Amino acid sequence: MVQGAGRPVRDGLGLGLAVGVSGLAFGAAAAGSGLSAWQACALSALAFTGASQFALIGAVAVGGNLVAATAGAILLGSRNTLYGLRLAGLLRLRGMRRLLGAVGVIDETTAVALAQPDAGASRVAFAVTFGSLYLTWNICTLAGALGAGTLASPRALGLDVVGPAAFLALIWPRLRAGRTERVVAVAGAAIALGLTPVLPAGVPVILAATAALGGALITSPASPAAAGPVRAGQP
Repeated sequence: MVQGAGRPVRDGLGLGLAVGVSGLAFGAAAAGSGLSAWQACALSALAFTGASQFALIGAVAVGGNLVAATAGAILLGSRNTLYGLRLAGLLRLRGMRRLLGAVGVIDETTAVALAQPDAGASRVAFAVTFGSLYLTWNICTLAGALGAGTLASPRALGLDVVGPAAFLALIWPRLRAGRTERVVAVAGAAIALGLTPVLPAGVPVILAATAALGGALITSPASPAAAGPVRAGQP
């Protein structure tokens, strides 16, 4: 049993349930774009990447080409590949567990896993976030699709801000801890906001990740600033 498992379980359940409720919005939007309830549910169960799902149904709703819409959704979901590279050594999944884990490599599970103090807690956090978010997202997708005509708008209920608020609460300790983290966060937000008016939905978010490259260079052990002063007797 992982010592201090309370924190990763709390973080995982909190974010998983908070963001999963947004499935109501997806289900309603999917029904409004012409998808049946079972099609919306299949998309949530098999794709399980909210931003790509919204991008796909958004293109379908305005009569866009299905191939182009799918390509855009895949491009938007390509960031999950980078998450997988980062998490592979941390989670150390093998066999069928590795295949199942690949489905759960998304923004939320990555954020919660990397926010933990050790590898054991990261694995617990990943599993709890994945499980709670997957179940909540799919149940809410079904509810949203079936009740699209009767449910109030998720935005009117304030559900659209729950996910971002939970994310901010999760990363807040890191933003307070270091100057580099704050610089990366501000730079990423500036890139996304600046490019949103001129690029397709989702692309600014992917490009905003380049801010992390700058942060990695700043904190690289190879840089003289990061290595600190050389003391007498050191090579």
